[in-house]
Amino acid sequence: MIYITSKKLENNNYKDELSKNSSGAILIFEGITREYTENQKVIKLEYECYEPMAKLMLEKIEKEIHEKWEINDIIIAHRIGIVSVNETSLIVAVSSPHRKASFESTQYVIDRLKRDVPIWKKEFFENSASWITS
Repeated sequence: MIYITSKKLENNNYKDELSKNSSGAILIFEGITREYTENQKVIKLEYECYEPMAKLMLEKIEKEIHEKWEINDIIIAHRIGIVSVNETSLIVAVSSPHRKASFESTQYVIDRLKRDVPIWKKEFFENSASWITS
């Protein structure tokens, strides 16, 4: 399941979607806006994306996950727009019969998302702003 939204992300909503009797593991990763980057105080982040292509790429990654690991379900939710400090910008949630598949597939999603999905992040600091390339 893929979600790209401007609404706040809440991990409890996704955990309920993943709960199954066949799951021995549910792993939920949250990417959260931190207060400092390289000794600069972060005010906020802003995410933009080319949504049709982003969804297509995320669906491709989702398919790859199902081919590479034994998992029950996966949710990838990315927020766009303004994300304040301590707010969640990314949730990757995986349910699987065994924990190893959840851990490995979650890392794979994050790496592929950062590398291949057309979602761009701009960090706003106290005295400047910059687009992040990775």
